Amino acid sequence: MTIPDLIINPGVEIRNSRLEIHHFRSRLAIASGFVLFMFLLLFVRFFYLQVVQHEHYNTLAEANRISVVPIVPNRGIIVDRNGVLLANNYSAYTLEIAPGKVDDIDALIEELATVIEITPRDRRRFKKLIEESKSFESLPIRTRLSDEEIARFAANRYRFPGIEINARLFRQYPQGELFSHVVGHIGRINQREVEQLEANGLDANYRGTDYIGKVGLEQSYETQLHGTTGVEEVEVDSGGRAVRTLSRSAPVSGNNLVLKLDAKLQEVVYRAFGDYRGALVAIDPANGGVLAFVSKPGFDPNLFVDGIDPSNWKELNESIDRPMVNRALAGTYPPGSTIKPYLALAALTYGKRRPEQVINDPGFFNFGGHTFHDDKVGGHGSVDMYKSIVVSCDTYYYMLANDLGIDNISNFLRRFGFGSRAGIDITGESAGILPSQEWKMRRFKQKWYAGETISVGIGQGYNAYTPLQLAQAVATIANDGVVYRPHIVDYIENITTRNRTTVESQQLRALEIKPEHLQLVKQALIGVNQVGTGARAFAGAQYVSAGKTGTAQVIALKQGEKYVESRVAERYRDHALFVAYAPADDPKIALAVIVENAGFGARAAAPIARQVLDYYLLGKQPAALKPGKDSGNDTAD
Repeated sequence: MTIPDLIINPGVEIRNSRLEIHHFRSRLAIASGFVLFMFLLLFVRFFYLQVVQHEHYNTLAEANRISVVPIVPNRGIIVDRNGVLLANNYSAYTLEIAPGKVDDIDALIEELATVIEITPRDRRRFKKLIEESKSFESLPIRTRLSDEEIARFAANRYRFPGIEINARLFRQYPQGELFSHVVGHIGRINQREVEQLEANGLDANYRGTDYIGKVGLEQSYETQLHGTTGVEEVEVDSGGRAVRTLSRSAPVSGNNLVLKLDAKLQEVVYRAFGDYRGALVAIDPANGGVLAFVSKPGFDPNLFVDGIDPSNWKELNESIDRPMVNRALAGTYPPGSTIKPYLALAALTYGKRRPEQVINDPGFFNFGGHTFHDDKVGGHGSVDMYKSIVVSCDTYYYMLANDLGIDNISNFLRRFGFGSRAGIDITGESAGILPSQEWKMRRFKQKWYAGETISVGIGQGYNAYTPLQLAQAVATIANDGVVYRPHIVDYIENITTRNRTTVESQQLRALEIKPEHLQLVKQALIGVNQVGTGARAFAGAQYVSAGKTGTAQVIALKQGEKYVESRVAERYRDHALFVAYAPADDPKIALAVIVENAGFGARAAAPIARQVLDYYLLGKQPAALKPGKDSGNDTAD
């Protein structure tokens, strides 16, 4: 195009090549800078991930490659003093469902039931476990699979995602209900227990563990029985399948417990109760070792091993016989006339009575316009302290309680352990009730009335003590005023080294009681079993024993009303009690027994004590005798 053309055609644009080149270079520089900046960011990120965070991501990579599997330790076993198994372990295969991996559990169980038998009890138990557990936990739907069932499921395994067969250790209680309340049982760990383990820093040691001690020795010695959890590092592929084991830290089995209890003696006690309900505690007075610890009825602790189903749980909890209540440890009862020897000692200690001092018993005691009747119509005539214990004279102790006063009674009984926990090595012990003016004001915001002291004198009123407290108290008399803490475990055995850690006897205190006072009461307790209220039960015994009968009212009688057992419903009849020790000159065993709603102590409780002492001292097997109406004195407690 020529210059004239430009003049002729002024619409033609004149391009500035230099300006365009400048703009192009500017855009190129910006783009290059952006690219370089992005590469710089990538480099910085790469450096951060590969250098700065190398250890962190290397650990994560290893975690994806290596699976850490906890190895649950064997739980320690529990045996009696002669090596009789009370709690042990066995291995079995379980069929387990992980609820978090299953969309429709009910449909899956229905289909599973076509391959493996699933009973209604299995379904109920599984439902209860789901309610108590986290959704991602593997829960057993069937336990103790047979070889045939294992093979049948293995052939159909592809049909059941989220279901696995696992080998598990199970707890077993060979003695059943005989030791249910003292040995206790284990159960699945609940959320509250998880939180407690975390708070105590023990959660790491319970990885992979599904069970923990719930009651009895299983609970109180949990840390000894559980052991130390092991760890296995396993290399896995991308599909999560194990390739090889890289390292293994073996678990350490829990320690074994060897008890002071005698399994045969325990059985003798349990059978001696027949169809009655009640409790018995027997103690070695010289060291506090518990020889027998029975609460009847008991329950089968094996029901809890797999997780108890709702129907059995409901039956146990709603039973009128209350089998889940540990009567020996937590049951509290009026002591009845078994309290009289301690009031006699209190009277001697406080100078309220002399041994030879005599009162006349007309068969009643009037106080504040109320008549308190003796158990014997017409009374016992002239009664000194020795006779008051031997014949169990109520009138003597009505008068004595009035003279002592409630606070003197309370202060003295406290020395023997009444109204406070004995400190036995299982949990759940009740403190009982030791009444006093201060106690009533604190409990009811009311003052104490003098008339209330009269009933306390014969072990009624607000008095309420456990069979364990009664046993500890009579053992203290047998041991000349020295109080020991009761203990069930003899020693703890390390299963690896076989080293033994003895549970040492612990002397709590020595009571300041004059020997001559103790001797008088001890002679009277011997008289009870020779010529007094316990004489019929101990007739012909080949040893000299000491004891005291007792009868405790369950319902209060109206003024002037006479108690007639046959007119009272069985559940409202009096409780029968008996405390004893033998041989009298060198006590080897002291015991307390209560038989609920069985009437007079001489008739129902003393015969049980006789069978127990005969077996322990003589090895005599008791006859299959249920305590009956023909085996005692119906006119005295």
